[in-house]
Amino acid sequence: MKKSLLSSVLSVAVFLALAGCSSKDKVTQLSTQDQKVSYMFGLNMGGYLKKLGINVDKAALLQAINDTLSGAKLLLTPQEVAAVQQEFSQKMQEQQMAKTKAASEKNGKEGEEFLKKNKGEKGVVTTPSGLQYQILTQGSGPKPKATDMVTVNYRGTLIDGKEFDNSYSRGQPATFPVNGVIPGWTEGLQLMNVGTKAKFVVPANLGYGERGAGQEIGPNQTLVFEVELLSIGPNKTAAPAAAVAAPAAKPKK
Repeated sequence: MKKSLLSSVLSVAVFLALAGCSSKDKVTQLSTQDQKVSYMFGLNMGGYLKKLGINVDKAALLQAINDTLSGAKLLLTPQEVAAVQQEFSQKMQEQQMAKTKAASEKNGKEGEEFLKKNKGEKGVVTTPSGLQYQILTQGSGPKPKATDMVTVNYRGTLIDGKEFDNSYSRGQPATFPVNGVIPGWTEGLQLMNVGTKAKFVVPANLGYGERGAGQEIGPNQTLVFEVELLSIGPNKTAAPAAAVAAPAAKPKK
């Protein structure tokens, strides 16, 4: 765990412990700007600690604060503090790894079931790689090569229909190299004629795999895209992929 993260956690713990130290000190009304700013920081830090799921022993925490401020003898040596920090960090990492593994297994199972069901839908073609491809509107233009730049409009969702990206709602298509996006897109785009609108169901291994992407796309998730191929070649009026097409961007290794 990074030092800044541990410092944030400890800051949160101090706030919560002090907030509950005495009922007579409880604030029921925010009268000054200092109080409002303090409360704002408390909300942010309290939410962060809650998200991490850390249990705080208020008595021990307050004792440490009092001992430090009063100059009393500390109950932990600097070496013991370092050891506790290392153990805490390792525990948090193990918990996060377990959480990610559980989410990955759940997403993988749900993705397999979705792909199996979608495979039988009318017009769906499953390629040897596992990409599922369905023509919604057939265009008549040329097909791009892997080395081409293309401009597209698209909408991306999870298999439950939750949208994570939409170029239509931004009112601006995206331009990027065909080989600069996730494998499912690189393959699917080369099956499309300009003017075609298609639906891609992208298995996790052709998308973001075990890493996921950002806050919206979890580990091992199957993704659904509606993609409209507008043109082949650079388009100066379209937004670059790095700015607006992050869900389709090639994952970093």
